[in-house]
Amino acid sequence: MPGSPMTLTVAIIGRPNVGKSTLFNRLAGRQLALVDDRPGVTRDRREGDARIGGLRFRIIDTAGLDEAAAGSLEERMRRQTEAAIEAADVSLFMIDARAGLTPMDQHFASLLRKRGKPVILIANKAEGGAGQAGLLEAYSLGLGEPIALSAAHGEGLGDLHDALEPCVALAGEADIADELPEMDEDADDGVERPLRLAIVGRPNAGKSTLINALIGEERLLTGPEAGITRDAISIDWDYKGKAIKLWDTAGMRRRARVTEKLEKLSVADGLRAVKFAEVVVLLIDATQPLERQDLTIADFVAREGRALVLAVNKWDMVKDKAAALKELKLEAERLLPQLSGMPVVTLSALTGKGIERLMPAVMEVYEIWNARISTAELNRWLAEQVERHPPPAPSGRRIRLKYMTQARSRPPTFALFGNQLSELPEAYIRYLINGLRMDFGLAGVPLRIHRRGGKNPYEGKSG
Repeated sequence: MPGSPMTLTVAIIGRPNVGKSTLFNRLAGRQLALVDDRPGVTRDRREGDARIGGLRFRIIDTAGLDEAAAGSLEERMRRQTEAAIEAADVSLFMIDARAGLTPMDQHFASLLRKRGKPVILIANKAEGGAGQAGLLEAYSLGLGEPIALSAAHGEGLGDLHDALEPCVALAGEADIADELPEMDEDADDGVERPLRLAIVGRPNAGKSTLINALIGEERLLTGPEAGITRDAISIDWDYKGKAIKLWDTAGMRRRARVTEKLEKLSVADGLRAVKFAEVVVLLIDATQPLERQDLTIADFVAREGRALVLAVNKWDMVKDKAAALKELKLEAERLLPQLSGMPVVTLSALTGKGIERLMPAVMEVYEIWNARISTAELNRWLAEQVERHPPPAPSGRRIRLKYMTQARSRPPTFALFGNQLSELPEAYIRYLINGLRMDFGLAGVPLRIHRRGGKNPYEGKSG
């Protein structure tokens, strides 16, 4: 029977060895399914209670979809998978982004489309930017925009949360996970999904004081001692009619003798809040701006694809404000080119001065993060860029850039088509990214350009 009126049932579907059981274990929060590099380890349906962020639902792990002879073990495994599809309200159809699309993927995608039930397309094994070719190919399956995900590393879960959230709301289930207070505490009422805003920074930067000032009440414990906030705390807030989900996070500081790995930060909840946020405010102390830890946090925000606002607290303690602001902006541009043009807001959380400028900056960068540019506009722009500065000609053969289209937003991500793109220098990609920022007003958000050879699948389509 499909999911009960109060619980959504989700089945993970795909050919063997694409990572279904790994995702099942991650969503279930424990090692329930056996995982191995060999295909076909999972044979029976396995069910469990899952959660992602504040969403709770029932999850089903299935055997890999495969062509099989009648009466064989593989054919019986496939029947089990088909039964899971029938029982589920939503199917997560998973492909291996690194391997790219296979005829089997296309065959089973066609079957899922005919079922008429919601399908969320997942391009797995996409960590570290791997599998971009497979990710772009996945659009041709006709199942909507694919989600780039790494089940093994937990990357892309914020996008999966966004895709599942409307389905869970329709099923009437959006309970808060008790152990994750930083995630959604209440179900969306279907009228508006809150903008998810995380306030992050080093200990004693003034995060809790800032949130108290924003919402106009002493909601969070504050004090001069560093590290008062231990857990990520979520607060529902209305800003000029816009629903906001605010997360206050514990200060991010490194453990003793750890100098490089962001994963070794003492407060993992803050990192998880970033993954589930849409906009992140990085709060720094004006008396000690842009330390190494701030840069590490900002780089993590960019790699997660979130929009960033740099807020400079304790500004009332700065004497030469004009000189300090000029130097800070120059340093931010130099050290954080991946977020070039990000808003910089100076304020005092304690006195309230300058706080009125923070939320307008947040809303502006949120709109940029969601920006869409038509294919026609992009290709006119690309032609101008190439004419102004042609690509190089390695071995005497000039690289040809044929087309560009926006593959997705949140953050703006573009597909560039042409020949010899593997020879296109990173410097030229940076030239294009800088041009996109300047000409389309895409400041302060990560921009991504994926190189794609061969025929342009968007040719002939309006954009």
